[in-house]
Amino acid sequence: MAEGGLLVRGARIVPIDGVAPGGVVDVRVAGGRVVDVGLCLRPAAGDEVLDAGGRWLMPGLWDAHVHFTQWALLSGRLDTSAAACAEDVLGLVRARIGERAAYPVGPVVEGYGHRTATWPRQPTVAELDAVSGPVPVVLVSGDAHHGWLNSAALARFGVPPRDGVVTEDEWYPVFARLGELTSIEATETLVREAVTAAHARGIVGVVDLEWGDAPAQWQARYAAGLRSLRVRAGVYADRLDATLAAGWRTGDPLVAGQELLAMGPFKVISDGSLNTRTAFCHEPYADAVPVGGTLPADARGALNLDPADLAEALARATRGGLTVAVHAIGDAALDSALVEVVRAGARGSIEHAQLVSADAPARMAALGLTASVQPAHLLDDREAIARCWPDRSDRCYAFRALIDAGVPLALGSDAPVSPLDPWLAIAAAVHRTVDARPSWHPEQSLTVREALAASVDGQGTVRVGSRGDLVLLDADPLAGAALGGDPSAVAEHAAYLRGMPVAATIVAGEEVWATADFGSVPGHE
Repeated sequence: MAEGGLLVRGARIVPIDGVAPGGVVDVRVAGGRVVDVGLCLRPAAGDEVLDAGGRWLMPGLWDAHVHFTQWALLSGRLDTSAAACAEDVLGLVRARIGERAAYPVGPVVEGYGHRTATWPRQPTVAELDAVSGPVPVVLVSGDAHHGWLNSAALARFGVPPRDGVVTEDEWYPVFARLGELTSIEATETLVREAVTAAHARGIVGVVDLEWGDAPAQWQARYAAGLRSLRVRAGVYADRLDATLAAGWRTGDPLVAGQELLAMGPFKVISDGSLNTRTAFCHEPYADAVPVGGTLPADARGALNLDPADLAEALARATRGGLTVAVHAIGDAALDSALVEVVRAGARGSIEHAQLVSADAPARMAALGLTASVQPAHLLDDREAIARCWPDRSDRCYAFRALIDAGVPLALGSDAPVSPLDPWLAIAAAVHRTVDARPSWHPEQSLTVREALAASVDGQGTVRVGSRGDLVLLDADPLAGAALGGDPSAVAEHAAYLRGMPVAATIVAGEEVWATADFGSVPGHE
């Protein structure tokens, strides 16, 4: 960082949570904070001066739920997201195996993106073996809650043979080990590229809930010079003992004397997902098939943790100073998690909250819990919901019900489940569609201001005292926000938000990314 501060000259402040100065103003950042907002400010000695040229200024964007290493590795994986059936994926794998002589696929073929909830049948190991032979194949589902492995891959990762996919708690240790298939050097190169891409979309910080030891990963990256992104790194049950023994508390700096890297929450996955049909619900899935005239035990999904075990884990983390991030997708899982949060005296967030019971928003608000939600998931899930949860679709992705109850929202992507792109999330939260179809349950939409406020880590309108994490935009994100019910206008504005042009991204008063023709110049007295 420069010895002085940063003076952003001639910016229009986006009024996210209240009135902002009209016209263009200057904004000065020093010591990592906004220290002055006004007209014709003079730079202090050593300041850099950034000429905003009338661009729109707002707080830098956050993604409240990512798996950063997995997102970075995605570029090297076979894309199976467009597959409508098992046969489509098998064709892709067959083609990739055939390319091995000319394409460096490595010792294992990895794929990502398929979603089986709407497939006419579920995939089998045998059919994957038939197209892959001895080459290990690992295909990660689009929701990351199961892996379709062939026999060679099952053996490679020490997973017992089976007929179908590997799901939930048996799957996560395998998923965490996929990084072993790529060299550390190659992985870290991809991570740096992913950080740059994130800055290009205006991102200044992420909550990284990567499997494995995310705090140690980011400490190593900081030591290697990667110091432009704010990260709150979470841990799972396998690292809880070590984290508590080290005395790490949520918010503690992970590198002494600096604030970019901080200890994040304790993450618990209480149930599964819609796509894998393991999200735990009060009512059976609408397409559950009876066996012998009786619905199977898993017709409502399943909990990954006994409630008593969940409460005990939450209580240990809370006593150790960690906030919690409880994954709950089904309404029964969410209701159960709220009971255990009370029992443990925990604070933190519910991750996903994709299906909520009628009284869950009020209960979450009373407990002071944040809803960490991923709006772009609804773009992928609306067909699966029509098949699996058609009788409860009005309670899915219920952003309006949550915010009206007083629950703070934090938007994210769950990358690689959805792209690490806050503007995609904002557009999905506001318009709840990505194509020519009408908005899906528009009564649960957010306003643009609400979606922006849920994407800036509580910073609101830029003012004195704000963090010096800022983004300059080439367009006004609030333009055209009052659209009425015109479907064509909705589609146009959704595309406008998704394509929001970022001119420069600033972290702690330092420009970390800018378009090629936009940059800072030395200041003067």
